[in-house]
Amino acid sequence: MTLQQDPVKAYGMWKRLIYFLIGIAGVLLFTAFGLDRWISWKTAPYIYEDLRLLPHRQVGVVLGTAKYIRTGVINEYYLYRIQGAINVYNSGKADYLLLSGDNALQSYNEPVTMRRDLLSHGMPAGDIVLDYAGFRTLDSIIRTRKVFDTNDFTIITQRFHCERALFIAQHMGIQAQCYAVPSPKNMFSVRMREIGARLGTLADLYIMKREPRFLGPQIPIPARQEEIPQGAQDYPAVSPEQLLEIQPKPDGASADVLQDMR
Repeated sequence: MTLQQDPVKAYGMWKRLIYFLIGIAGVLLFTAFGLDRWISWKTAPYIYEDLRLLPHRQVGVVLGTAKYIRTGVINEYYLYRIQGAINVYNSGKADYLLLSGDNALQSYNEPVTMRRDLLSHGMPAGDIVLDYAGFRTLDSIIRTRKVFDTNDFTIITQRFHCERALFIAQHMGIQAQCYAVPSPKNMFSVRMREIGARLGTLADLYIMKREPRFLGPQIPIPARQEEIPQGAQDYPAVSPEQLLEIQPKPDGASADVLQDMR
């Protein structure tokens, strides 16, 4: 008797198959969330949310993202990172800011956009270094060591991004720490995408053994000779509202808020 002739047997077989597939999906989801939590736990000791507790490092690395989302509204992720970068510098926690981002299109240049906004808020041009090949978080972190000859630096980005960036740094033997800037309130979809980004990072590091798309010659960031001013902690900081600029949206500059998932 065939399965077509025995509907009860056929139904039982399909039922077992569905249960099996559900079980496999459950295991995969459990593994994904477990790895996500492991990365968060592993990097937690090196993340600082209180600027007063952040140890001084010569270089602060600002991870780039789009300044505007597709609707033309300013990207809060970008806003908070620029705010954090200014506060880190003005508080004497970093001597230089390395702006690492995407420069794939002539009309879309994350490092130049960040530099322009930092200069408009009084950041000295001589203390800003641009990395035009920070296409992904992995590129930004590894290039900071291999191209800019800096093995001990502060990453400036949101906490969920800090965790992935620090995990890459730890895997590569880089002694980085992270200053976690605030995140927008409604970021559930971004956080879910971050789980996928972390799985991709694990594949890049342990399976594909990926390197940055571009390296090039070393461009060491010079060591700062003078001491940190005693009153550095009292330097003025800025709020996100002070960073909002009333200006037309640059052509071609809008991008998805999830640009920082790369």
